[in-house]
Amino acid sequence: MRDLSYRAILRSEAVNKWGFVAMHAAGAAVFMFLLQRFVMSASQETSLLWALTFAVCAAGLAYKQANR
Repeated sequence: MRDLSYRAILRSEAVNKWGFVAMHAAGAAVFMFLLQRFVMSASQETSLLWALTFAVCAAGLAYKQANR
């Protein structure tokens, strides 16, 4: 019985880790899109490209941090 609860705890930690990574990536993407589009008056395509780039970088950093 103890083994089942231990697996549930590990599964919960994995969900929390991927949720953290996804939230970090989404936050970076939204921030960069709004900055590029409305503050710097860039085109929509350029804003989306920068948002995607920052989302990938932020996800990588969050993943590395979550594995510490």
